Amino acid sequence: MSDFGKVYLIGAGPGDPGLFTLRGKAILERADVVVYDRLVSPSILAFCNDKAQMVDVGKMPTHHKVKQSEINKLLVKFAKEMPSAVIARLKGGDPFVFGRGGEEALELVEAAVEFEVVPGVTSAISVPAYAGIPVSHRGIATSFHIITGHEKEEVRGSRPEEIKVESDAECHPEQTLQSISCHPEQAQRVEGSSIAGLDFPALAKCPGTLIFLMGISNMQMIARRLMECGKDPKTPLAFIEKGTTPYQRTVTCTLETAAETIVRENVTAPAITIMGGVVKLGDKLAWRKKLPLSGKRLVVTRAAKQASGISAKLTALGAEVIETPMIETRSVEPRVDTCHPERSTKCEVEGSSIANFADLANFDVLAFTSTNGVESFFEAFFKASLDIRALAGKKIASVGKITEKKLLERGLHCDFVPEDHTGEGLGKLLAKIAQSSNLEPGASTLLLQGNLADDTLTTLLPKATRWVVYETLPAKTLPDWKREAVAAADAVVFASSSAVENFAKVVQHGSVESHAELDSASASPCLEPQATCPAPRTCFSIGRMTTATAKKYGFEVVESDETTMDSLVKKIAEYYA
Repeated sequence: MSDFGKVYLIGAGPGDPGLFTLRGKAILERADVVVYDRLVSPSILAFCNDKAQMVDVGKMPTHHKVKQSEINKLLVKFAKEMPSAVIARLKGGDPFVFGRGGEEALELVEAAVEFEVVPGVTSAISVPAYAGIPVSHRGIATSFHIITGHEKEEVRGSRPEEIKVESDAECHPEQTLQSISCHPEQAQRVEGSSIAGLDFPALAKCPGTLIFLMGISNMQMIARRLMECGKDPKTPLAFIEKGTTPYQRTVTCTLETAAETIVRENVTAPAITIMGGVVKLGDKLAWRKKLPLSGKRLVVTRAAKQASGISAKLTALGAEVIETPMIETRSVEPRVDTCHPERSTKCEVEGSSIANFADLANFDVLAFTSTNGVESFFEAFFKASLDIRALAGKKIASVGKITEKKLLERGLHCDFVPEDHTGEGLGKLLAKIAQSSNLEPGASTLLLQGNLADDTLTTLLPKATRWVVYETLPAKTLPDWKREAVAAADAVVFASSSAVENFAKVVQHGSVESHAELDSASASPCLEPQATCPAPRTCFSIGRMTTATAKKYGFEVVESDETTMDSLVKKIAEYYA
């Protein structure tokens, strides 16, 4: 067994990433291979190790992308070909609640492959709870029964007496449900070709709550058979679509109106059906409020270490957030920009001279143009065995409120913050201050920026010195699952021009293998109306420069009133109100 990889059968839960288990997340973060189903939320796939091999075996209600027998063999194949590997089998809900996890586990046992089951929150209980419907309630239902609306192919030819209702509680403790007919002389028959053998007479007599999973396509037949076998046609019933996600919808009716309700309300999978008196409690107990961004999928393109803040705010407003970092930043040993002032566009770190922190004594103003600049400068500052006293007497300038807040976290109050929170606004403010003091603009100013900063500040402050304290690296590609999630999104959220540039080019070309390729990739607006690029046309921008870049790529732009994350979130909520 030690020569094989280990397989983890992981339940992804009903959809809300907050209901995913800590154990499951820890395994995904170190998995070498992830074999996942269609119903697994993109927000949960985002927990996966970036280097993991992602294998989509997703199933549609009428089309199986990969057959179950092939999935079983695939897990064994990965385990045998990848010694010591971590192989995650990610399944919606719980692996052992109609998830065919038992079938996969038996195949692994047969092949002597070690495995572990990581339970997930089953939709049978969690989805009704999110709709305010308790599956059991004293005085209404003392049991509940989970029933599959589909069966595996082998069952269809079985004799009625060989098939049992699948539930996690019997109608009566002493009774095992057997398949019998409404009438002794009538043999139960296969109906609708995708479901057979359910013990409808026993189900019709059950006083508890009935919960059908994956049964929307067969509900007309199920409702008719239950009523034929004595179930009250007035039994309350609820269909709950896309439960626990921002797209959740509850449609109520009665057993006798179930079929027409599905058609009239266009109820679609994935959905569960719950029958019984507890359904009426949903009117009083529906605790999940309609939020401003409910039903909206937003792509957040900030660097991974910065995305969590805005993602949390958008999620709290009901949005499904797909974090898709288009840039990553990396601190570097501070280097003096030796390309200034002759350079025409950008100066790379390579070839620049290493900065000397002793030279800080030569500067009266330290100007920060991003939170990345703050983080990277102080990382190098403290690494050089300096402390905050080395900055005594310095004036601190910030490009805007977000960077100002980051400096305050370091105990530094800003002396200069422009009303126009852009590089141009900061440059004009510092130039004006210098001129009022009869100084040359930038004469004693140190600019702390990244390698891709443009020449706006150095043009306005020609005597300033620039240190490159971090690099901005573009994302090179998007995995297939994320491309699909982005294509289905309502809008993209941009907080920088570089994120816009890289997003457009990665989506358009599929991947960017190098900085040179990124710069040489076609800048044609792939998001123009006639284009076929799989991306939303609407975007939200945090400032004027980002807006200009987004418009260049054909986006329909909604710009925040201020260059702050709070203002951006507020603008998004207002837009969808």
